[in-house]
Amino acid sequence: MGAKRPMAEANKISQLLRVLPDDERFPVDVEKVALELSRVRYSDDPIVSINTFDIDGVEGLLGRHPTDRKWKIGYNHRIQSPGRIRFTLAHEFGHYILHREMKSEFRCSLRDMHEWDQRDIEAEADVFASYLLMPLDDYRNQVAGLLPSIEMLRHCGNRYGVSLMAAALKWTEIATKRAVVVAARDGFVLWARSNNAAFRSRVYLPAKKLTIPVPEESILNQVSVRSGPVTAKQRANLWFEKEPGDIELVEHALAIGGDYPYTLGLLLLPDATPLWELPEDDLLIPVDQALRWRK
Repeated sequence: MGAKRPMAEANKISQLLRVLPDDERFPVDVEKVALELSRVRYSDDPIVSINTFDIDGVEGLLGRHPTDRKWKIGYNHRIQSPGRIRFTLAHEFGHYILHREMKSEFRCSLRDMHEWDQRDIEAEADVFASYLLMPLDDYRNQVAGLLPSIEMLRHCGNRYGVSLMAAALKWTEIATKRAVVVAARDGFVLWARSNNAAFRSRVYLPAKKLTIPVPEESILNQVSVRSGPVTAKQRANLWFEKEPGDIELVEHALAIGGDYPYTLGLLLLPDATPLWELPEDDLLIPVDQALRWRK
């Protein structure tokens, strides 16, 4: 089996699903798609069951029968969020489509479900899942003309049956203004993702490498499940110290409860000063320093 591209494989399946009426098209019934498509297209080694399991630290798994070319998908029975279940199943289905010739078992943690920027098989399964559940053309149509907000993300999360986290990460792929999605807990950043416009202007939080506190003034430290979504303006250099002192960003924050509690933040910044207008000294940062956090 040659190398398969996650986006291309997900888009092939999405093309098949376009014949469905809209109320059946979304949210994607991953269980039905995985079982039926594997039975028809890959009859020599189909997926034959999708069940729950109880293994600490494992969010989802894909495994092949030890003596037969039949596969099963599972997700941890402790997961209560329908959105997390759907994304986990799509992630494991991605391993089946893309990687089943590599090994006979895949065990995936929660962290594996949100490493979309890395270049490994877990990231490929994430990308596959995101494009299967949230096709980019449909996502663009849903957010066209809408101002970025928690409500916008909630609309997309409801349409696609995914978590707000997944909807926010998908949104960063199409956002044209500078934007950073942040997940925080207990006053510290769990992870953060900058879109291309933000990253090009050196607006990013290397949370994988450093322990980064949420700024004390940030509303991410103030929201609760009861408060609902909150929006406020802040000085941009509270989060990103190299931003000029007169630049403001807009924070949108929502506290998420349930089996994986965290605070979701959406940081929206105005357009950056073009590189050719920056002082010469600011252009001399080594390229590897700017990109090191991604490795």
